[in-house]
Amino acid sequence: MAVLLRMPEVAANATHATLQAWALNEGEAIAVGDCIAEIETDKAVVELNAEAAGVLGRQLIRAGQEVEVGAPIGVVLVNGETAIDIDALITAAGGAPAAQAAQPQPAEAPPAPVAMPAEAAAPRIFASPLARRLASQHGVALAGLRGSGPNGRIVKRDIEREAGQGQAEPPAAANAAGVASAALPAGAYTEVPHSGMRRTIARRLGESKATIPHFYLSADCRMERLLALRAEINTGAAHKISVNDFIVRAVAVALREVPGANVGWTDTTMRQYHQADVAVAVSTDTGLITPIVRAADQKPLSVISAEIADLAARARASQLRPEEYQGGSFSVSNLGMFGVAEFSAIINPPQAAILAVGATQAVPVVEGGEIRPGQVMRCTLSADHRAIDGALGAQWLTAFKRLIENPLSMLI
Repeated sequence: MAVLLRMPEVAANATHATLQAWALNEGEAIAVGDCIAEIETDKAVVELNAEAAGVLGRQLIRAGQEVEVGAPIGVVLVNGETAIDIDALITAAGGAPAAQAAQPQPAEAPPAPVAMPAEAAAPRIFASPLARRLASQHGVALAGLRGSGPNGRIVKRDIEREAGQGQAEPPAAANAAGVASAALPAGAYTEVPHSGMRRTIARRLGESKATIPHFYLSADCRMERLLALRAEINTGAAHKISVNDFIVRAVAVALREVPGANVGWTDTTMRQYHQADVAVAVSTDTGLITPIVRAADQKPLSVISAEIADLAARARASQLRPEEYQGGSFSVSNLGMFGVAEFSAIINPPQAAILAVGATQAVPVVEGGEIRPGQVMRCTLSADHRAIDGALGAQWLTAFKRLIENPLSMLI
């Protein structure tokens, strides 16, 4: 029989996903393990592989369309069928069996009225159960509402959009919108829809900044020894070690030395991580992603460097697997290569800390009462005060500074 393809939950707790592209056309043969479509999560693009051989009978949604997890997206014909009532298949899979509608009424049931009410004669409204529940809560009428789901089905975002349009704007917001509209002539800007990654980043960072009690500690690290060691290592080396590779290694070793900072916060528990899984912020065309160097405290510098290069390249190509960017015990965000001298980063929960790294700058420093030229890198630790107090944060930052300024000690 035919198999109904549904949108998979490709990321933990995901409610929606986008079908980025179909890998096969309708009517093309499918072998077990073949890629049928590419699904975009909030962080990467993953393949939807066939679990049974057959033929792609129908594409139910178009490329680029976002649907709820579990919603039908296609039909695979697996036993040589040449035609099928796909609408009936979808109805049978998602609603009451057709046989139930065909059951005769009990003898004691009252006769059906001859004149049907107008509501019964109205066309059937296709909406997801969640959309129906939200519509009831917000007082949104489903009749006449245009759905954006498969085959015009009304889904959650349609109700949210309609409910939002029905709410009156606060006067200040309305006035601001009016001023902005008046100040910008038609054609002065282009509205670009948010990608799934952008929406997720906005939501998570907004929640983080609003709910986590951030505090910040900064330290200036002397970089002369590290830069000299890096230059010596890279002399004649096929793969060059970057300053960021040293930073990730120093972060990991400092977490091993100060395990109290290698923690995460949840509503019910404190997570004490057993190894230093360092997430490294990577900028991509669709947003920021943080691939993770697992057990960085147990890996030599050369392995860390190779892993970061590989993860960053695949992150920019949207080829990371979920397990390569989900989790982590600590994050590093380095804007030094852009010439940024200092900044503060937002914590990525449930992690409890992130280190913001600025550029190494040539500045005058005081040594033995004398002013001398020096190379200094400013780092700022953002910490969750619920999990890491000020003294513990200072202890970790002191350990990190010592390792950066004495780089040979982190390589042993």
